[in-house]
Amino acid sequence: MAELTKSALTTMSRKKIFVAKDYTKTELSRCLSKIDLAGLGIASTLGAGIYVLAGIVAKNIAGPGLVLSFLIAGIASLMSALCYAEFGSRVPRAGSAYVYSYVAIGEFCAFVVGWNMILEYLIGASSLARGCTEYLDALFNGQIREYSLKHIGSMNAPLIAQYPDFLAFAIALIVTIPLALGAAMTTRTNNVITAINLIVITFITLVGLSFADRKNWNNFLPYGFSGVVAGAATCFFSFVGFDCIATSAEEAKNPTKDVPIAILITIGKH
Repeated sequence: MAELTKSALTTMSRKKIFVAKDYTKTELSRCLSKIDLAGLGIASTLGAGIYVLAGIVAKNIAGPGLVLSFLIAGIASLMSALCYAEFGSRVPRAGSAYVYSYVAIGEFCAFVVGWNMILEYLIGASSLARGCTEYLDALFNGQIREYSLKHIGSMNAPLIAQYPDFLAFAIALIVTIPLALGAAMTTRTNNVITAINLIVITFITLVGLSFADRKNWNNFLPYGFSGVVAGAATCFFSFVGFDCIATSAEEAKNPTKDVPIAILITIGKH
């Protein structure tokens, strides 16, 4: 029994060994520059966190103290980003946290981390697709929901949506097309969308400044410092996504330098 336990522990804790020359060997095309990697990171972090969470946190959790919430969340994210940057320069392989765990801790931990990453991306992609449907439904005055309930029917079951969202499924398939065409096509498409995204945010910010009212800053911490901390926990979601840069390390032209720089650019853009 003791021998079996020892063997199991040895198996679970065995680490992936890379020789320095193995880092440059890959079957993938190294076509991503630091700008492309930074674009991937920025696109992943410029989502629901910026457009939705900021307003929710300001209204219900932190008030004007949202500024401090983002600062605290940014510092916490920077600590994580520095770890990713270090691992990205030392282990420039595809796989992100899975590979890092395999190299530094062991196989069992990497197994758990790997499956959690799959779950994270699966839930994240489906949630964003569902969110796009909600926005489109609001844009068309609820007609998508009414059509679905009328022609498909309602699913009266707990913990699931009221009706099957085929539009969200279609959106997920559409955004998969550039991915299937390769990393180069994906990054070109992503860079265009990210540029449009940044222009929209800049426009909203500049227009919003013209409506700024100093009276709104009088009660800076209406929910107290606890509200700021609670808001920081929520705002942390706005910084999530830079790990996709590490996932793409094996397709980077110069991963040991470009991955850390791209991660820091992604966090710094906030």
